[in-house]
This record gives sequence, C-alpha cells and structure tokens, in this order.
Amino acid sequence: MTHSNFRRAALGSLLATTMLAGPVLAQSAPADEASGDEIIVTAQKREENLQNVPISIQALSTKKLDQLGVSDFNEFTKQLASVSFQTSQPGSTTVYMRGVASGGDGNHSGSLPSVGVYLDEQPVTTIGGTLDVHIYDIARIESLAGPQGTLYGASSQAGTIRIITNKPSTAGFEGRVDGEINTVRKGGEGGKIEGMINAPLGDRAALRVVGWYKHAAGFIDNVSATRAFLPQPGGVTVNNNAFVDKDFNEQDVYGARAALKVDLDDNWTVTPSVLYQNLKNKGSFGFDTSLNDLQVNRFSEEFRKDRFVQAAMTIEGSISNWDLTYAGAYLDRKVNAFSDYTDYAEAYDSLYASAGGLADYFYFENAAGADINPSQFIAGSDHFRKLSQEFRIASPQDKRIRVVAGAFYQRQSNRIFQNYLVPGLASLLSVNGRPGTVWLTLQKRVDKDYAAFGEVSFDVTPTVKLTAGGRYYKFDNSLVGFFGFGRNPAFIQGASGNPPPNASGSSRTGVAGCYTTGGLTLRDAQLAGANTTLAPAVIAGTPCTNLGTPGGGTVSPKATKDDGFIHRLNLTWKPSDDALVYGTWSRGFRPGGINRRAIIPPYAADFLTNFELGWKTSPADGLRLNGAIYLQNWKNFQYSFLGENSFTQIQNGPNARIKGIEIDMNYSAGNGFSLSASAAYTDAKIRQNLCAGAADTSANCAASSVSAARGTRLPITPRFKGSATARYDFDLGSGKAHVQGVVSHQSSAPSDVRATTATALGPLDAFTTVDFAAGYAWTNFTAELFVDNAFDERGQLSRFQQCGQCNIRTYIVPSQPRTIGLRVGTKF
Repeated sequence: MTHSNFRRAALGSLLATTMLAGPVLAQSAPADEASGDEIIVTAQKREENLQNVPISIQALSTKKLDQLGVSDFNEFTKQLASVSFQTSQPGSTTVYMRGVASGGDGNHSGSLPSVGVYLDEQPVTTIGGTLDVHIYDIARIESLAGPQGTLYGASSQAGTIRIITNKPSTAGFEGRVDGEINTVRKGGEGGKIEGMINAPLGDRAALRVVGWYKHAAGFIDNVSATRAFLPQPGGVTVNNNAFVDKDFNEQDVYGARAALKVDLDDNWTVTPSVLYQNLKNKGSFGFDTSLNDLQVNRFSEEFRKDRFVQAAMTIEGSISNWDLTYAGAYLDRKVNAFSDYTDYAEAYDSLYASAGGLADYFYFENAAGADINPSQFIAGSDHFRKLSQEFRIASPQDKRIRVVAGAFYQRQSNRIFQNYLVPGLASLLSVNGRPGTVWLTLQKRVDKDYAAFGEVSFDVTPTVKLTAGGRYYKFDNSLVGFFGFGRNPAFIQGASGNPPPNASGSSRTGVAGCYTTGGLTLRDAQLAGANTTLAPAVIAGTPCTNLGTPGGGTVSPKATKDDGFIHRLNLTWKPSDDALVYGTWSRGFRPGGINRRAIIPPYAADFLTNFELGWKTSPADGLRLNGAIYLQNWKNFQYSFLGENSFTQIQNGPNARIKGIEIDMNYSAGNGFSLSASAAYTDAKIRQNLCAGAADTSANCAASSVSAARGTRLPITPRFKGSATARYDFDLGSGKAHVQGVVSHQSSAPSDVRATTATALGPLDAFTTVDFAAGYAWTNFTAELFVDNAFDERGQLSRFQQCGQCNIRTYIVPSQPRTIGLRVGTKF
C-alpha cells in the first residue's frame, strides 16, 4: 500500500470509528461529564457550561492541549475545523473562519482582520497578522464561529478565538517544568523548555509566572543560483554563493508571562498581568516550486524579529448582586524584517526588456554612471501600539431576565516603514536624503473604535430562552505619510537639467506627488508654473508628504469614519438536561479604511449576516455531540490584491454567500479510551461578477474586465476540514501509559479569488497529516515519544509570489516535515 493510500485508509477508518463510537461504546460507558470533562467557558462574558452556550463553539481544554503537545498557532488551529489561514512565516499570519476570506489581507496597510483574537479579556488582534502567542499553561482555547460583533466588536466579523490563561491561585504552591527535543526529516534538530510556578502570597494574593524557550529546526535549503539582468551581453550577472545554506529557516522564540491576583475583599479582585515574547525567524519559510523539494534561491540574508509586550489589568467585583468588570490593556509590538526582493527585479527586467531592462528603463546606475545590480532588498519595520478598555456590568445569572451591557474603546496605530534598497544606487536616483533607497514607504496608520453594547436574555418558559443583543459602533481610521520614488523631481522625462528618467517621471508617486503649501502636488504645481514650496513633512524621516489631505499650507491625515448598529437575536430550546437547540440571526462588520495609493478612494465597511441552527447534545454518558448548520451573506466584501507596481490595493467587491455545517464530537469511556473529532464543510462563493480595476460591484461589467465570475469559490478555505484524535490510557506497573493517534485532513482550496491570479499561483492541494505518540506517567513525572507528520506530507499552508506582476516563481509554505522527538516533564 502506498503512503497516500495508507493515509486515506487511516483517515477513513479513524473518522468512521469516530462516527460509530458513540452509539456502540456508549452502551457500557460510565458517566464521564461529572468526572472532570465538563468544560466551563466565558464566550458570553459569563461562566457557563459549554453545553449550555447557544453558540457554535469549540473548546480545547488544558488537558487536550497537553495531550496534543500544542505550543503555537499552527498546532492548535489543526484542531479547529472552522479556522483557516494564510501565512508566509510564523508570526505573519491572517486568520479566517467559516470561509469569510477574500485573500491577501495581511499587509500592514490592508484591511482590518475579520477574526478577533483575545488573550483573556483583552483583544490582541493587530493589522499586521495574528500574535503567535506561545501556548503553555493555558486553561483553554475557545473558538467561537460566526459573527460575534455584539459582544466582541469590529474585528469579530466572522468569529473570535480566545486564549484563556490559567490564573494565580491561593490554594497552594505548585510548579511544572517540561522539555522537548526533536529532529526534523531533511532538517535540523529543535527543542523547547517551559516552566511555571504558582506561589500564594498570603490568603488573599497569589503570583503565577510562566516562561518558555523554543528552537524550531530549519528544513528549507538555500541553494546556489545566478541571475542575469539586461542588457545582454554586457549586463550584470549575480550569484548567491555567500548565502547558500542548509536548513536556514530556523526559528527561536522566548518569553514570559506573569500575573498577580489580589483579593481586595470578598467581592473585589484585581489581576494585573504582563506578557513578553520575542520571536526570531531566519530564512524563507516557503520553498520554490520550480526547484527541488524544500529548496529556494535567495540572494541576501533574510530575517524577521517580532517582539511584543502587553500589560493588562482586570478588575472584577460586585455591587449588590450585579457583577462589574473592567478590562484594559496596552500592547506594544515591534516587527523588524529584512528580505530578498530579487524576484521583483527579475520580473520587471523582463517586463521592460524592449527598453533595455531595468538598467536602461530605471537607470539603475552608480554615481559614475555605470550599470549596477538592480536587485532589491527590503528593510522594513512595523511598530504597533494598541490601547483597549472595556467596562461592563452583568445582572444576576439566576434571574429570569438577565442583562450584560458595557462600553468599549480601542485605539491602535502602526508606524509603517518599508525601505527598498539597491546597494550602490546614485544619490540623484535615490529617494531624497536616502542614498541607495529606490523606493520608500513611511506612514502612520491610526484605527479608533468606540462602542456601546448589550444583551438581554429572557426565560420565556423554563425550557425556552430568548436573547436579543446589539452594538452601536463608531470607527475613525486614518493614514498619512510618504510612498514612492525620490528625485527633485524629473516630472518631464528627458527635459534639460533633469536627472535620468524613470517611472517616477510620469508618476504621481514619490516626491512628484508631494503636496505644496498651495495644496497642489509638486508635479502639478511645476506644470502650472505655481508655487513649488513643499509643505512640511508630517512623518519624520520622509522628504515630504504625498498621502494625506492638503489644506492651510500643511497636510493632515487622510481619514474615513462611519457609525452604525449590528444585532444578534437568539432563541434557545432546552428540552432536557442533555439537549439544547438554538437558532441565531446575527450580524458582524469590519470597518472601512484608507488606501495608501493616494488616488484610490477609501474602501467601505463590509457586513456579514448569519442565519444559524445549532444543537448541543449529550446522548449518552461520556458522549458529547454538537453541531451547527448556517447560511451567511457577506455584503460588498473587502478584498486586497497587489495592483499596479505591486501596491496593495483594497476595494469593496460584490456579495458572497457561504453555507456550511460544523460537527464537534467527544467521547470518553470508563476504560481509558477516548475519542474526539471535529469537521466542517464550507461552500463559499461570490454571487455577482468581481470586476477588475475599479470598485464595481455590479454583475454587468464588460467580459474583458471580469476578474472572477459569479459562482467563483472564495479562496483559502477548504470545502472540508476535519481532525480526529484517538487515545488509550492504561495502567502499567506503578504508573499509567498511553498511546495516541491524530489524523488531520483538509481538501483543496483556491489560492486567490481572481481567476488569473489563482491560475498563476495554483491551488492549495489537499493534504492529510498523521501524528502518533506513546508515553508513560509515574508519580510526578511524564515521558512521551512522538512522531508528527509521520508520513512526511507536504501540507500546503499557503502559496504566494513576491510581487503582483512577477508570475515567475511561486512559493509554498509547507507543514513541517516528519518530526520525531521526546517530551519529558515533572510537576512539583
């Protein structure tokens, strides 16, 4: 039997076992819910049993996370059937739920996320990708599918992921240390060490401190290559000999988390906390499909450093029998990166071949006028700051009418810096004041959100509950700064006294598009013979400002703002203690924003309306079977793409419709056998033609300008995604042993919504991974051998190209090759 056939057989048999295990094994299984598997969640801002929450929610408990050896985002999202994502490397990831994905949304000046991510009570969602918080000493991860806008706001349009930490406890001193070593096929060696201490500080206070260090082995090789640039003969030929390396996509991450819990009295508790993490990536995490397996050609050093600190404070208390909660946080995230952009130079050298390539068209020359290597390298950074504050009040939970209400404020900013370097480029050909910089992006983005929200629940009868919720929101988003070429400027190509011409000569990007004190762009002022005095630069380090709104001799940020109301209506019927059925009508939204190309108008908010029928059942002792069927209408969805000159451009597209079903099953037998599985089927398609080049949402654009025809699948999300885990714990000697198998599968998915781009990139192929583990626990010690991705599947997590018009090299970000390792741990 081939590996592929074996994987299919393994998946089929395990999923079949999953579906049959409930009715077959439950006949003799003892009660299990009361023995420790009951999961308490706070999805509705109250503590509730998972089985009583009328939301499609999947929860991974501490026990489950430990059993699966989860430590990062990729590992836990394998278990979340409704979650998909795009990534270029760890820490640079955009998350989607239930097929609400248009592709390409992860740029620093792109759309706000459609999925909210929370750490305890505080949002940690940022524009530049999901924080890859290290998973250790975590109480649970809650995945809330569908719009959660009434309680969680703007970036919870499609769903919310909540990471809930274990809190300090005054019950007693405890500690834990865990370690791992592993080796990766076709790669190097890795490992991690993690630890936790909980220390009571008297009867009313406790401190909990967690720390970790992880080294992830590389498995992609940078192999030797050359690039030849026009004109030939006589052009420039370069090689990457200085950067050839094996297993060069290594990662190191270290950090710590501390929380102090203080009971001020019997009613009030204050919990300040701080999280610090530093993630360092080297090399490329995507391999080149035109080369051999797990190989790339890179022509410079590449790295990404992602450091963040979050300070948070939660105050909980009660006045009379009403609960009050304040949750505030300040997040500071700095991302610094250096990457090779040679693919861009190679593509544009070919594009301008008739003009002599980049050397002749862009005049890539040194100060002596000689042609130089036109390869570009990007030195970039993003500095995110996020302040969030929420205050809410909740009525007693045991009353027939229950209320949760609150107010929310959030301000997040990003200082965007992208320096496109061509070493040796003459000063006159560079961005003003930055020799060697052919293109500069230096901007400041600010996104502000205000909201008032509330939900009212009413017990119509002892078994029927009606919940109505709403959120009034207001957003105010702005962007200002500089982007483009330099020069002073060459606004008429070839005119006497002007520097050599290039694309900026006829473009409104760069200095030519900067605003003068008279409110005109510099190019227009020169053509009109008007005042050419530049307005003062708004952002320090820029030569001037070409992205903003001129007036009064200065330039203010370009802004868009709006307000509105979204709702949630839910009807729940609980015919017995072991069954619950609910119907939901809810709406979520995502704010609009500013395009960084000044001549492109802002994009508007988009809205997701959800109709859902779900059930929560415990048909037998130890068995839990939950599911939901839904239909979602996504109106005028935002979609991002690399447009002219590889600019990220955001437009509102047509409408889309998404239909799907989700299943989540857990079974625990009294003999040590347990089985869990989750699966999702998603049918996501656009309902009108997607028109190219303009924000035209009609279905009547000319055939030549149809970018995606009606009925085209939305990208990234597979039609089917599922996982199953089987585990058997048994007594052995003085301890307890276990064996475990995990199967994860997802079907193929398009890589982009636009037909031409999707064809150029190719589809994300279907893949199945299988993991095995066997271990032993005695007294306070544990040891486990594991094999992840046992059949060395090249799971395609993402596909990408480096620029909008490259179309020469496609990269695949794969799942980690087969990894064999040992985990050990102790508790004290």
